[in-house]
Amino acid sequence: MTAAALHAPAARRAPDPVRSGLAWGGAAVAIWGVYLAVARAGVAHGAAPSDLAFLRYAVAGVATLPWFARFAPAQIRRLGWARIATLAVLAGPPFVLASAGGFRLAPLSHGAVVQPGAITVAGLALGALLLGDRVTRGRLAGAGVILAGLAVVAGPGALAGGAASLGGDALFALAGAMWAAFAILSRRWAVPPLAGVAIISVLSAAVYAPLHLATAGVGGLLAQSPATLLQQAVVQGLLSGVLAVFAFGRAVELLGAARAAALPALVPVVATLAGIPIAGELPTLFQIAGLAVVTAGLLVTQTRPDPRQGD
Repeated sequence: MTAAALHAPAARRAPDPVRSGLAWGGAAVAIWGVYLAVARAGVAHGAAPSDLAFLRYAVAGVATLPWFARFAPAQIRRLGWARIATLAVLAGPPFVLASAGGFRLAPLSHGAVVQPGAITVAGLALGALLLGDRVTRGRLAGAGVILAGLAVVAGPGALAGGAASLGGDALFALAGAMWAAFAILSRRWAVPPLAGVAIISVLSAAVYAPLHLATAGVGGLLAQSPATLLQQAVVQGLLSGVLAVFAFGRAVELLGAARAAALPALVPVVATLAGIPIAGELPTLFQIAGLAVVTAGLLVTQTRPDPRQGD
């Protein structure tokens, strides 16, 4: 038996980084879809966006505090406070305030479309600008298909709501661009996913939680039923605040920023499905067709370009 044959089983057992990256990205997308539906339900039941931001970072900060206490000081020294502050603004309370604040002005269908669309577009642009990622013709075509599919998902509802709804859409777009910038800069500055989660969660909790308690208190949260409050704490704090951030960071590491930036286009699929049990909303045939188009566009962006070609 040759040496190559002896090493062949080990080579086959080596994990495929693309498959692993897609799995991590898929986990993040699934959580974000549920998060949007749950955040919309929380705002509809009287919780303010500031309440949701407080709950998210209070829970996530406590959950990641042990890691922060042991490993964060070295990462903070390496990155410096200017970079830490930038990441905390992009993925901290301002991000949640923009994302959840949009639901006060626009419906779930808008948030589930505009925010991931902004992540896709901003991620491709910032990846090329800051990381030198090659924006291939295939990825541009895939992004175009994704945006067309997202427009179909929104359907006639995208034109409803007037000026107030446009304000909500602007907040969703801002939140999407902020998240894309966070992902790109995390890659550029080589921030380990768990380090990014812990530093942002603990520092956001330390700064924002006392400010929220002093100005708004917890009346909005206590007005929620215990079951709703527990649901918000788990989805906002643990799943979206910790696991999704870590999972998407791993996807960026394994796939590259440009390919990972396209994955949030599947968020409307999950949000639409999650809206059935959470909000009691059934998708229309028009929306289902749009989601199929989005999925097709995403598959185009994830196709490896032929190195012999210019795209």
